[in-house]
Amino acid sequence: MSLPNDIKKKIIEEFAKTKEDTGSPEVQIALLTERIKKLTEHLKLHNNDVHSRRGLLSMVSKRRRLLNYIAKKDNKRYKDLIKKLNLPK
Repeated sequence: MSLPNDIKKKIIEEFAKTKEDTGSPEVQIALLTERIKKLTEHLKLHNNDVHSRRGLLSMVSKRRRLLNYIAKKDNKRYKDLIKKLNLPK
């Protein structure tokens, strides 16, 4: 499930470091978080959708790897991002 362009742009504007920043870990994590939320809602309605569940697990894993990367590089950025996205530690 992809995100609509208007939602994507809003997320990128909110989490980007510079005007043209679309690939920083913060932006990637924010986009993945939004996709994970949408896919979780989908799976609540469609319990047997195994393919989407597998995609969800891969997105969660990728988000975790990116969060670990930020935590290693700059712990303050990590804590700010966790708080802003309201994610558990």
